[in-house]
Amino acid sequence: MLNKKCGKSKKILPLLYVLILMISLLPTYTKAADNSYAVNGGMETDFWTDESWSFPNLDDSQVEVQHFAYASDEWINPAEGQYALKYWVKDTASKQTFTVKQAVETLPAGKYELTVKAMGGGDKEAGQLVLFAGTSKTSQAVTKGYNNWETQTLTFELSQDTANFEFGAEISGEPNAWGYLDSFSLVKVDGTNEPVQSDIFVEKVDGLKDDFIKGVDVSSIISQENSGVKYYNQEGQEQDIFKTLADSGVNYVRVRIWNDPYDASGNGYGGGTNDLEKAKEIGKRATAHGMKLLVDFHYSDFWADPAKQQAPKAWASLSFEDKKKALYSYTKDSLEALLNEGIDIGMVQVGNETNGGFVGEKDWTKMSELFKEGSRAIKEVDSSILTALHFTNPETAGRYASIAKTLDDNNVEYDVFASSYYPFWHGTLSNLTSVLKNVADTYGKKVMVAETSYTYTGDDGDGHENTAPKSTGQTLNYPVTIQGQATAVRDVIKAVADIGDAGIGVFYWEPAWIPVGTPENLAQNKAIWEKYGSGWASSYAAEYDSHDAGVWFGGSAVDNQALFDFNGKPLASLNVFNYVNTGAVAPLKIEKLTEVTIEAAAGEAIKLPETVTAVYNDGTEGAVAVTWDEKELNTAIQAGIGTYVINGTVENGMTVKANLTIKPENYVQNASFEEEDKSMWTIAYPNSLTPHADFLKNASDAKSGEHSLHFYSADGVDFTVEQTITGLSPGYYDASMFIQGGDAAAANMQLYVKTSNKQYDEPTNVTGWNNWANPKISDILILDGTVTIGASIQANAGAWGSLDDFSFVKTADYEEAVEEEEQTPPPAQDDQGEDSTEQEEVPADEEESSETPENQEDSKQESEKNDTNKQVKDENKNGQKGSSLPDTATSIFNFLLLGSVLLVSGAILYKL
Repeated sequence: MLNKKCGKSKKILPLLYVLILMISLLPTYTKAADNSYAVNGGMETDFWTDESWSFPNLDDSQVEVQHFAYASDEWINPAEGQYALKYWVKDTASKQTFTVKQAVETLPAGKYELTVKAMGGGDKEAGQLVLFAGTSKTSQAVTKGYNNWETQTLTFELSQDTANFEFGAEISGEPNAWGYLDSFSLVKVDGTNEPVQSDIFVEKVDGLKDDFIKGVDVSSIISQENSGVKYYNQEGQEQDIFKTLADSGVNYVRVRIWNDPYDASGNGYGGGTNDLEKAKEIGKRATAHGMKLLVDFHYSDFWADPAKQQAPKAWASLSFEDKKKALYSYTKDSLEALLNEGIDIGMVQVGNETNGGFVGEKDWTKMSELFKEGSRAIKEVDSSILTALHFTNPETAGRYASIAKTLDDNNVEYDVFASSYYPFWHGTLSNLTSVLKNVADTYGKKVMVAETSYTYTGDDGDGHENTAPKSTGQTLNYPVTIQGQATAVRDVIKAVADIGDAGIGVFYWEPAWIPVGTPENLAQNKAIWEKYGSGWASSYAAEYDSHDAGVWFGGSAVDNQALFDFNGKPLASLNVFNYVNTGAVAPLKIEKLTEVTIEAAAGEAIKLPETVTAVYNDGTEGAVAVTWDEKELNTAIQAGIGTYVINGTVENGMTVKANLTIKPENYVQNASFEEEDKSMWTIAYPNSLTPHADFLKNASDAKSGEHSLHFYSADGVDFTVEQTITGLSPGYYDASMFIQGGDAAAANMQLYVKTSNKQYDEPTNVTGWNNWANPKISDILILDGTVTIGASIQANAGAWGSLDDFSFVKTADYEEAVEEEEQTPPPAQDDQGEDSTEQEEVPADEEESSETPENQEDSKQESEKNDTNKQVKDENKNGQKGSSLPDTATSIFNFLLLGSVLLVSGAILYKL
């Protein structure tokens, strides 16, 4: 019985195999996308057999076209599926052009996007591709080499339904030209496609060009991987990060190059230790995944930025002319070496954030000459490569207009004016659009953002302090969340796209610079950073940059601004590069509760708000009820002057903080310049100088809040700012302010206070951006209720800075000493001693002569404190009586007594 069953099974199995094989051989039409109008867009069926694609002008004696199976080439990276279209212009042929196309029976009116993936030979063997849809065409694209797949896109619009609508590609090439086509897709994009369902909201950026740069700078990636860091795809599988980036919509990679980031023993300076060899490796991996490369030459051995533009060690002793030659040769040789590796270089940066210096030079004439040498080298190697110059601080009024004009006046040739834009520091997006558009419109340049980023968490991943978020000096207009990060990136992309055709793209800075280990393993992390250069700086960099890297060397200061989590898995925000084209939606939820900040003078009634502002993940805001911890609030009120945090809770259990500051009353009006009315402040310039100080809204330049008094002048700084305060009660006061800035080698800066009979001055200076000095003047005696507080700022040309948070607070009351009337009878004549007689004979002017003359101002504050009223204050404090009245009181008493005697005498004489 069992054998019979087995025999029947053996007979049935071959029949099943044959049936499966027959089904698999049935022709099927596939679409490259579910909603695509293209039939067999993925070339998965044989187009010669099913005639899904036609070739009307193909001369098969000159061009060979085949239905190509990826499995027949073990080295190829398939674009999609199992098959592609492969073509080859025979070596015996002349230059050929042929068309591959199909037709849609009726294509409804609307906006469409036609795409295809293509790759093929390079140089003389390159295939040339033009997409067409009806009468619309793309510009000609050229293949860039084996496995270098690129997506070509054509967007077009139909005003009415169109019958027999044809689309496809025109292919041309010289003898031996070859290439592949795959993944044709024709989809409608005019709003009929719903936004992508996701974990985050991303509003679509309308009008985004097909070739808009959506780039990332992953210069640290080799050092990260050498340190053992791994990266994963969205499904949690380990994957080459360059594939993950490309899948997420990234189409460009930026890499920095330092000339010689090593000490004499070969130890790397860190920060990725990005030399030419690392750039080659990064460039090849980017090219292999269809992304172009932007080469960022710093022309330094380590970080170049507005504060540091140090020449490479090997160039330190060169004359200026020799330095020009060295820069030209280095640029040309490096670029040729990169191109020889088959890297697809689209753009080269000549310098990094070169606001006021370049390769050790600070004179703009010399800087311009060096820019020219870099640009000349690039164009001589390949004139199609874009040349970019890179600057920062777009928030500073007039900066970019001045730089662009200087470059134009000095005849510097370049293609792209690039800007850094970090939302923490660099002002509003509308200003960014405005200043870049001005450069583009005035000088005919392309513009872009070369660096941007935003933080998604306040946590530190590796034990090295992060640059953001900070409670002061930074603008945090977005929640510190994954959603906030995505929105920040999307908004920067829109700001550049809004410029128009000249706005070519945005690069996100170091999205993969994540921890090499946890904060708990800091010692181990330090060893890894030192060995592999995966921290921002190693201790070995001290020989080259002793003041910064030599002091603060360590790990990643931006691990919480990455687009990957601390374990290497991509965040939802990485997909923003795809979502800006489609939009994305997510379930609505509260993303952030806005903290409350309250300041109150001691003794004032303090009431916390009944609601706080909730920020939702779609960007909307609303008020939600909050319950505050009353015990914490009462404890703060009873404690008095100080800073406190009061915790609150909303209905869904989320918590929020109220930051309460109770302080002495500050009598300076609008002390931090946050209020719109600034008429109480007077800014004056001697000798009718051009105004060069103004109230600026930019949290990165403010000590608190968003506003400060900013100054800068290319011709020299000289101004005063002051405010007169009236109605003060008699007493002792302290004055202070905050000031920061730089480039002020020759400066005379001071906080001053003017009373009715004296001026107090406290010198100060600026030592760098966000290095806030806090000059103070103490024990200022005010008797008539009026005082003027201000600052006098004098400095050399090019000096800059900001003033903020003026303060004038009362520290003690003033009490005039009063002699109490003696109740005991006067002593007899015999009881008056020698001392009493001698004391009466002391002249009043001799007593006064011990005081400091007004023209002796060496110790102004101590003189005022000790000579004017110190004795009175001390006596009042100890409950003692004054031993004598002041001279002025004695003189008045004598005058009144003499007057009374004369009046009485006059009355008596009158009666007589």
